[in-house]
Amino acid sequence: MTDGLKSYGCLADEGYEHNPMRKAYFGEDQDPDADELLPRVHRAISLVKRWRLGTYQGRLDHKYLDAYLNECIFRFNRRTSRARGLLFHRLLENSIAVEPAPLHKIQATHKI
Repeated sequence: MTDGLKSYGCLADEGYEHNPMRKAYFGEDQDPDADELLPRVHRAISLVKRWRLGTYQGRLDHKYLDAYLNECIFRFNRRTSRARGLLFHRLLENSIAVEPAPLHKIQATHKI
């Protein structure tokens, strides 16, 4: 099951059973199954798509996909924070408390 994004059209060619469930636009009849099937997943995927188009204009390097998604999750989790001004303060605290890491260690840890 996927949304109606056209790039999923090749799934059937790869041997997968593909059942697109497209959310209705304004003025269209609503498919009740699309709302009942994993509504939070639909919302999360929609937010990621909108974030990708808005922040990166749709251009992502697959090599850094984990980092992009981590940023999206970070932004999502911070959206209702009452203390957004403390973010820079916490960054400074952590930069003092944590030992510096050479680039080769970071690359080995994250397999960049």
